[in-house]
Amino acid sequence: MVDLSRAPFSLDDAAIAWVNDTIASMTLDEKLGQLFINLNVSFDEAYLDRIVSGYHVGGIRFMGAPSPAVQEHIRYAQSKAKIPLLVASNPEMGGAGSIDDGTLVTTHLGAGSSPDPDDAYRLGYVGGRETEALGCNWAFAPIVDIHRNWRNTVIGTRSFGNTADIVIERAKRYFDGLSESHTAAAMKHFPGDGVDERDQHVVTTYNTLGYDEWNETYGTVYRALIEHGVQSIMIGHIGAPELSKHFRPEMTDAEILPATLAPELVQDLLRGELGFNGLILTDASMMVGMTQAMKRSDAVPAAIAAGCDMFLFFRNPDEDLRYVREGYENGVITPERLEEALQRILGLKASLGLHVMEPESLVPGREALEVIGSDEHRAIAASVSDNAVALIKDTEGNLPLRPETHKRIRLYGITGQSDFTGTDPSGYLDIAREELERAGFEVHVFKNALQRQAEGEENVYFHTVMGDEANEAYPEKYDAAIIFANVAGFAQEATVRIRWSTPMAAEIPWYVTEVPTVFVSLFQPNHLVDVPMVKTLVHAHAPSREAIHAAVEKITGASAFTGTFNENVWCGDIWGTRL
Repeated sequence: MVDLSRAPFSLDDAAIAWVNDTIASMTLDEKLGQLFINLNVSFDEAYLDRIVSGYHVGGIRFMGAPSPAVQEHIRYAQSKAKIPLLVASNPEMGGAGSIDDGTLVTTHLGAGSSPDPDDAYRLGYVGGRETEALGCNWAFAPIVDIHRNWRNTVIGTRSFGNTADIVIERAKRYFDGLSESHTAAAMKHFPGDGVDERDQHVVTTYNTLGYDEWNETYGTVYRALIEHGVQSIMIGHIGAPELSKHFRPEMTDAEILPATLAPELVQDLLRGELGFNGLILTDASMMVGMTQAMKRSDAVPAAIAAGCDMFLFFRNPDEDLRYVREGYENGVITPERLEEALQRILGLKASLGLHVMEPESLVPGREALEVIGSDEHRAIAASVSDNAVALIKDTEGNLPLRPETHKRIRLYGITGQSDFTGTDPSGYLDIAREELERAGFEVHVFKNALQRQAEGEENVYFHTVMGDEANEAYPEKYDAAIIFANVAGFAQEATVRIRWSTPMAAEIPWYVTEVPTVFVSLFQPNHLVDVPMVKTLVHAHAPSREAIHAAVEKITGASAFTGTFNENVWCGDIWGTRL
C-alpha cells in the first residue's frame, strides 16, 4: 500500500491514522465518490447538495465567475462535505482563467521568455495567492510540456519553452511561487504534449519519441519536478507508442491507448521507473482524446484500474458512478487498487492540513479577496510583461516608431473567435488604441467589412473595403501601420491559425510596401507562417493592459526589448519567415 510518510505527502502518524480511519469508516458509495472531481456548472445550492452530499465527490472545479460569487460557492460546497474537498483551479496565467477579475500576469511562455527566472516564481505566486483567497487548495499547474513542434498550438503559449532545461528551470520556480500559498500543484500533461501538432481535446494525440529520447527530454523534466516535490500529476489523453511497446513488447499498434488508460505508462513508467508516490488524476474525461478510445462504461473503471487515482469530471454522474461501481464489482478495479487510490486522495488532503481545519476555516473570509487584482499583483504583471516582451525581428529597421516621425498610425486588430471561456477576444484593441494615444500618436482604427455591415453601413463588401483601403493615398494618410493580433483558443480545433475577416481582407499586411509596419502578437508565437511579409514582429505574450503598454513603450524606444524567444517563431524555417 501507499507509504504516506514519504514525499510528497510526508504525513506524521496522526495524519496517517486519520487517512486509514476515515477510509475504514466510509461506505462503498462514499469511497467511489471520492474518485471523482466534479466540474461545477451551477452555483445553485440544490445542485451543490446533490454533487457534494449526494455523490460524495472528492474534489470540485468551478466555472469562471467574479471572485465573490466563486468564494461563496466554495464556502457552501465545503460546508456540505463530510470529508473536506480538494478545490481545483487553473492558475496558468496568474489569477486570470480561474476568476473573471483575476490578475493576468503572463502566459507560461511569457515567463519562459523573460530573462529573469524569478518571473516564473512571480507567476505562480500571484496565481496561488489569488486562488487561495477563493478557497482553492489545488492548482492544475505548472504545465511541463515541451513545445517541440511549432505547429502545436494547444501548448504553444502554455509551455515554458522548447527544451527540457528551460521547462525544468521555470516550472520549479513556478512551483516555488505557488507553494507560498496553501496550494498543492498538479503538473501536466504526462507523458508529455508538444510532439504531435494536434489537440487532445478533439483527438487522441501521440508522443512518438523513443524510450531513450523520451527519457532524455520529458523524462528528465518529470524526474526533476518529482524530486522538487510536486504533489500530483495530471495524465493526458496522449498515447506514447514507443514507450508502451518498451514495457509491453507484444502490443500491436491497434492496442496503443492514451496514457489515461495505459497501465504500462502510469504504473510501470510513472510509478515504477520515475518513482512517483503522489496523486495521479486524469485530464478532463470528456476530451475526445479519451472518449474515442473505448466505451464510456469501460473507460471510467479502466482509468482507475490503470493507476489513475482520480477521474476529472463526470459526463453524467449517475452513469459514471454506476460504471465505476460495476468495474469494482466485476473485478476491473480491485479492492487493493481502490484502497490505494483513496489513500492518496485523503493523503493529499491531509498533506494540506484539511483534516485538522475547522470547517468554517477551509475558506477564508471575504476580506481575503482584496488580494485579487491588487496593486501589488498588477505591479508584478507590469514588471513581468516588461521583461517578457520580445523583438522577434526588425529586418527593415522600422523601430523605433515615434510620434515625432510617425504621427499617424493605422491600427489593425486581428482577432480569433471567442473560445469556450466566453472571454471577449476583441477588448485588447481599445487598450492598444488608448496606449498608442497616450504615447502621443494619432490613431486611426481600421474596420473590416463585417464590422461596417454590423454598424448598418450598406453596400459594403470585402472588395469595396479593399478599394477604400488599398490605394495610392494610403501613405499620404498614414505614417505607419501597427497590427495587434489576439488569436487564442484551444479545445475546439486541432490547431489555431490566423483567420482573416473576409477573402482577400484589407487587414492582411499588403501595406508593408507602403509604410513601416509592426506586427504585435498578444498570444501565439507562430504567426510568421501567416504573415512572413511583415519585417518587424514583436511578441507581447498577453492581451493585458500591462503587456500592451510594455509593447508600446518598446516600439517607441522608451524602453529596451529584453524578452527572449526560441526557434519555434520561425515556423520550421518556412521560406520567408526570417526575411
